[in-house]
Amino acid sequence: MSGTEAAAPVGDGRWEPQHVVVIGGGMAGLVAALDCARVGIRVTVLEGSDHVGGALRAEEVGGLQVEVGAESYATRGGTVRALAESVGLRDSIVTPNPEGAWVAAAKGRMAPLPKAGILGIPSNPLADDVRAVIGWSGALRAYLDRIMPVLTVGTEHDLGALVTRRMGRAVRDDLVAPVTMGVYSSDPEALDVTFAAPGLNRALTTAGSLSGAVATMRAASRAGSNVEGVIGGMSALVDAIVHELQHSWGVEIRRDAPVSALERDGDGWAVSVSGDSSAGREEGEGLHADYVIVAIPEAPALDLLAELDPSLADIEPLEPPRVDLVTLVLDDSRLDRHPRGTGMLVSPTAGLTAKAMTHATAKWSWLEERARVLAQHRHVLRVSFGKAGEDTVGGLSDDELVALAIRDLSTMLGFPLDPASIVDSRRTTWAGSIPGAVTGQRARSESVRERILEIEGLDVTGGWLAGTGLAAVVPDALAAAGRIRHRVAQRVLGDIASGSSGS
Repeated sequence: MSGTEAAAPVGDGRWEPQHVVVIGGGMAGLVAALDCARVGIRVTVLEGSDHVGGALRAEEVGGLQVEVGAESYATRGGTVRALAESVGLRDSIVTPNPEGAWVAAAKGRMAPLPKAGILGIPSNPLADDVRAVIGWSGALRAYLDRIMPVLTVGTEHDLGALVTRRMGRAVRDDLVAPVTMGVYSSDPEALDVTFAAPGLNRALTTAGSLSGAVATMRAASRAGSNVEGVIGGMSALVDAIVHELQHSWGVEIRRDAPVSALERDGDGWAVSVSGDSSAGREEGEGLHADYVIVAIPEAPALDLLAELDPSLADIEPLEPPRVDLVTLVLDDSRLDRHPRGTGMLVSPTAGLTAKAMTHATAKWSWLEERARVLAQHRHVLRVSFGKAGEDTVGGLSDDELVALAIRDLSTMLGFPLDPASIVDSRRTTWAGSIPGAVTGQRARSESVRERILEIEGLDVTGGWLAGTGLAAVVPDALAAAGRIRHRVAQRVLGDIASGSSGS
């Protein structure tokens, strides 16, 4: 659809672009805005906070611009890479250091996370790297999966129960739980096999064992890294999208502009905005939209839309997992050898409060190069806390949380960190999306979406519907934008047909 096709005639015969207002400037909102703007639709983005990009965010810590949110994306589907390439970042896409992460397991075991697995489920329970984590007893118990009665045709749902039944508690606690906590901030029992590991159910019925199913899936998968990043950090993707929106398509992006009301206005919408007086706008200032895309978190989205469909007020928003991230910039020559690879995942049996650690300067060579410009032994470590249903550190002050991070890091690294080596630290708190792999969440989100889509001229997107991560959010936002683009095209073609018949 060209720019001309995205326009509609006004009274004097001139053509005026259809106007889409995107409520929310997180990644879902920005991607939807970009997809609409690229076909000539006039777009305005309204973001309630002072920054756009959602969980993609960089801050200066210890003289370095470091990511304090998502620092990579899953490569599945290819949609995020395609997005990055489309905004000029093709040459900036990088893969992480292949050293990989370690796992902190029971009895003080620290070992590299086995590579030949899916969600931590090993394809060979007796492999050396598996035994290094769960020991001989755990490995032998896991091997019983190969000689137990074969799995019959059916659908497994509870990932944790499946792993425990087939391979034992050690695999569940020390291999699978660290991965699901790191990826989904959830215990294995909360995850549906169908969505956490697509294709595993089918492979189970073919292979007859869980380890055999994992081996089959790995053999069929494409080689290469499962995640990628961008030189400069994932916030560079936000900057590139914003630059194209503003400089190529003239999209207005309003920050500090929370939407207070959404009402019908003829064939379109009246969008009331709590104005920013510093920008010369009046409180309650509104604008007209032909179509609206709602791309804000679940609770405010349901509050806003309940005025249009009162039944939405009966939906109880889910509480997303809270994650507290401590970013540390420090000088310590012992970290030069990357003692725990690119980071560490933590088993619930390890006796630590932290759920994961990322050695960012070990994981990303571009960041290591920038750090060493400042100091020879400068490093960036990110320590995360929190999981669904638990708020373990919310009551701690920033200083107390940094002290806890240093204590846990000392255990994970195997040597005591000197607090005096800390150049700077930053605490960032995120309320993430409910993962789409959580049991029942996929059906729930689609049911809510269907009810919202019954409101004519409006669409909805976001992580609370799509699930965790850019690989889920980006295609969901593109789908929402595609539905709106289709409606714009239908309206324009209808107007053209009406104009032709009246001439």
